[in-house]
Amino acid sequence: MGDKNLKNQNLENQEFESKINKELNEEILGIYGKIKKDISKAISGYKNAWKGTEKEIFAEMAFCILTPQSKAKNAWQAITSLVENNLLYEGSAEEIVEYLNIVRFKNNKSRYLVEFRDLMTEDGKLQPKKILESKGNTFEKRKWILKNVKGMGLKEANHVLRNLGFGEEIAILDRHILRNLQRLNVIEEIPKTLTEKKYYEIEEAMKKYSEYSGIKMDELDLVLWYKEAGEVFK
Repeated sequence: MGDKNLKNQNLENQEFESKINKELNEEILGIYGKIKKDISKAISGYKNAWKGTEKEIFAEMAFCILTPQSKAKNAWQAITSLVENNLLYEGSAEEIVEYLNIVRFKNNKSRYLVEFRDLMTEDGKLQPKKILESKGNTFEKRKWILKNVKGMGLKEANHVLRNLGFGEEIAILDRHILRNLQRLNVIEEIPKTLTEKKYYEIEEAMKKYSEYSGIKMDELDLVLWYKEAGEVFK
């Protein structure tokens, strides 16, 4: 039985590898070689973020509440302004919303930030690291975020975890990533609706490509983002 399973697995792998767009794969490997230092620096920064203060970790997590349908740079600019004015930690939704004009759905997101702050407060203090640390492994953390944090879907939950140094086994499936996975023939098409089930299927397919290319998952995300956007960013 074991030999049969191994044979089937080998056939599956061969079929997967035969479909890969070899020309695009070579281009991606070239980009990886070119920006490897930048990638290492970014990933090191993510891991260091987890060693930050509770307030710094909260800001990293709050950033991902602002990213849906908005530019990442605008979301980070808004968080930076809120931190500088201490509103991220103490402001009301009405005060916070004034700083969210550069992101979409500012009214909802200002409320989500306040609710998120309440969720991450224990014994009258912000304690996101302590709370998230208690939730188990990366996948258990993700499950908890999905269930408890308003304004975060799978993509945002994975973005949070990646930005805190837990990106080795998860994928941030934004349009840049999906487009390239389709071009690589890793997936047949970009789904019109990304259900939870479909998200996990594509994540598994991306893991297969990660193994094939020799580029780790957290690195691969940055390589594909760079290919489309021309920079390595949060």
